[in-house]
Amino acid sequence: MLLCSPRAAVSVSGDGPGQLRGRRQECDALDELVSEVEAGRSAVLVLRGDAGIGKSALLDHLTARAARHRVARGAGAESEMELPFAGLHQLCAPFLGRADSLPAPQRQALATAFGISAGPPPDRFLVGLAVLGLLTEVAAEQPLFCLVDDAQWLDRVSAQTLAFVARRMLAEPLALIFASREQRGHDEFANLPELTLGGLDDSASRALVDATADGPMDPRIRDRVLAEARGNPLALLELPHSHTQSEPADGLGLPGSGPVTGRIERSYLVRVRSLPAATQRLLLTAAAEPIGDVALLRRAAERLDLGLDAVGPAVTAGLLDVKALVRFRHPLLRSAIYRSAGLAELRETHRVLAEVTDPVLDPDRRAWHLARATVRPDEAIAAELESSAGRALARGGTAAAAAFLAHAAVLTPHPQHKATRALAAAQAKLRAGAPTAARDLLALARSGVLDELGQARADLVQARIAFASSRVDEALPLLLATARRLVPLDAGLARETFLDSLSAAVFAGRLASGTSAREVAVAAQRTPVPVGGPPRAADLLLNALTTRFTGTYGDAVAASRDAVRAFLQETDPENILRWSWLASALAAEMWDDEGWTALVTRQVRTARAVGALTELPLALNSRVVVHTSAGELDAAALCISEIVRLQEAADSSFTSYGALALAAWQGREREAGPLIETGADDAANRGEGIGVAVARRAEAVLLNSLGRYEEAYDAARLASAHPQDLVAANWGLVELVEAAARSGHHEEAESALVRLARVTDAAATDWGLGVQARSRALLSKGGAAEALYREAVDRLGRTRVVAEKARAHLLYGEWLRREGRRIDAREQLREAHALFARFGAEAFAERVVRELRATGETVAQRGGAASATLTAQERQIAQLASEGLTNPEIGAQLFLSPHTVEWHLRKVYAKLGITSRRSLRTAL
Repeated sequence: MLLCSPRAAVSVSGDGPGQLRGRRQECDALDELVSEVEAGRSAVLVLRGDAGIGKSALLDHLTARAARHRVARGAGAESEMELPFAGLHQLCAPFLGRADSLPAPQRQALATAFGISAGPPPDRFLVGLAVLGLLTEVAAEQPLFCLVDDAQWLDRVSAQTLAFVARRMLAEPLALIFASREQRGHDEFANLPELTLGGLDDSASRALVDATADGPMDPRIRDRVLAEARGNPLALLELPHSHTQSEPADGLGLPGSGPVTGRIERSYLVRVRSLPAATQRLLLTAAAEPIGDVALLRRAAERLDLGLDAVGPAVTAGLLDVKALVRFRHPLLRSAIYRSAGLAELRETHRVLAEVTDPVLDPDRRAWHLARATVRPDEAIAAELESSAGRALARGGTAAAAAFLAHAAVLTPHPQHKATRALAAAQAKLRAGAPTAARDLLALARSGVLDELGQARADLVQARIAFASSRVDEALPLLLATARRLVPLDAGLARETFLDSLSAAVFAGRLASGTSAREVAVAAQRTPVPVGGPPRAADLLLNALTTRFTGTYGDAVAASRDAVRAFLQETDPENILRWSWLASALAAEMWDDEGWTALVTRQVRTARAVGALTELPLALNSRVVVHTSAGELDAAALCISEIVRLQEAADSSFTSYGALALAAWQGREREAGPLIETGADDAANRGEGIGVAVARRAEAVLLNSLGRYEEAYDAARLASAHPQDLVAANWGLVELVEAAARSGHHEEAESALVRLARVTDAAATDWGLGVQARSRALLSKGGAAEALYREAVDRLGRTRVVAEKARAHLLYGEWLRREGRRIDAREQLREAHALFARFGAEAFAERVVRELRATGETVAQRGGAASATLTAQERQIAQLASEGLTNPEIGAQLFLSPHTVEWHLRKVYAKLGITSRRSLRTAL
């Protein structure tokens, strides 16, 4: 790792003891940060500013201020941006001896990421949790300050991991401080606390120039330096050298052009070119060598017939420091030397560095040098880069693997191999979350020679790029065309692609333009299951869905149950994460509450177990809907808060359809209404018809709970209008029957009931038959209605969808009151009120209260429980602790450090008035 010298670019004392000149406010802010950490609170800060503005000097100031504590420093290097976990390893290396204290999955993930041991590629979020645990373990003994300079040059996975850690810190004496230039495009450290550095004012600038001058300076030269530097401290220090060495004696040369950093680089080059040729050659070698290894530089010097003593003049001039590591005066000096070299000279330098880099101990850096040592196709180098990509993937460095494969593709001479490698690079770029780069590499692949299977795989990558870019309408026809093309080439991959196509079709739903779920299903039916072994769970799922969309609902029941059973027996985590949402949606479509709950629960558990935090928010979203149907609104809210935290950590976003369902059941119109409308609009903009259906069904639930049946009728009609909207359409029918019956639209209610009975009779489950009986009772009279209400209460009481049982009690009670049977009505309404109040379904509970008062019963206001004062995260931690989980186990589930968990628990104890975990269950 080549570290640029942490010299103080502005290290001349100015405004007070230990203060940098002109940086009083910035130093005060850093001093306050140190005090916060010393008080046991975490701190995160990003120092922003141009090159040379003084970020490193402020890191030096902070290092001195925190000298009695533990300080770990690291720096990004432009040359290492393609080496996975390079920056993270540099920061964590001193602490790896403590990794044994981490839970086994985290310990293994960290070891694999750093290349210490072999294992399956770790999820970057699991690595992040391991780093969080490692750093907080160190900080528990002594406050720890982690300082990262040139963070804009960290390899991507290191930057992502450190950003994850920064967003998870709370109650540890730990600080993460990043110094970074302003970045264009994606920035992993966006939205973290920032301190932006501007130039020094005129007074501080003049004082700095005067204080560092070797002697009296011509006033005209000083004025020109001040004008060109624009308050940039490094420019104020460096530009006088170029003016005194190369400008006219009268100081009246033409002003420099371009940005300040360019003038600083030119100033450095003036000094470099005054050095002997051998020294300049060795400086270029050091600039091209990424680790700053003195022994490696010595070997390179020998290969160039130079002695290491040739570096002496550069050391004397203050441009280079050669001790344990080779350090440049500033990153701009290194970049100036490297960028000013000719192409032939650069290639020769990299060739020499490749020759002296150990191919066993450091094969990836050797491959990196080889790639830059040639501009001609070279299969041997391309093969080495491909091997480096494989090693990067094994360590979880998807972005690095994509970069290596892209280099390999460019250098591959054989057209077919070139196209194959470019296609692999495109797939890797897509997995790394870089769809634009994936498109460019896909174009390179298509410009080469691909066989028919390769062309089909390229089509598949193109479709997945479209799907990843939230263009469902574009992805769906591409996926279908690719699946058809794959049928004669690879039947197994074809069936998986048909399943992807059906998944996209389900998302598109009513908004599908030109390609429907039925069209996909018809094409999939013609693709045989590959021979050789029993059908895979994915094959059974495809069979069930094709039957669902090509035949009647009843035709699909048996196949759907087979698919659900098969997925419940699936053991491959990748398949569980890839297909569970579709299998669970199918279970809900078949009114199978047991299978639906089991599949969603396992999906969440699997995502947690393997650390698949990209998939976990989607799994939690499904879990929210399960919780709301079970009347577990607090648990659903905890899932929503966890989704939000995960999105913050991953800097990602998606519309949580579960949040719409939760808002509807909570019944807070002022909050729920705008959320539902925004969700519907977002879904429509992405071409996700299923999202529109979910939003309208949520709106119907909300309006029915409020007793606004005419409006609920309109929403429910929209929710149930398109049967291809899997699950949401059927659930919309339930709301439509109630809203239509209560608003006087009797024919529409009867029609909706016919549609509902068709599917619930075929499914023949207690859930389905229970909601059918409740809906039929709304349209019945006398003894028939009462018998149906009793059947609904009985059947729904045997299911997990307790919220629907509560609604059955409510409707039954309302009917009894209208029949004049007030005493009987009170019994049903009391049960409904107890359930809705327990759930936190406020609008439904208030609807029950109105009915109870109409029977002549006085309903007392429920007092707020002490647990109601807990935040969502505190409730989640308290619940897990009451179930017997330890602090490390809770932290592993919620992606917090054990120390933060303990901090939250102390707040929980204070709010609940208890002193230990033993009292939690009762208090909650």
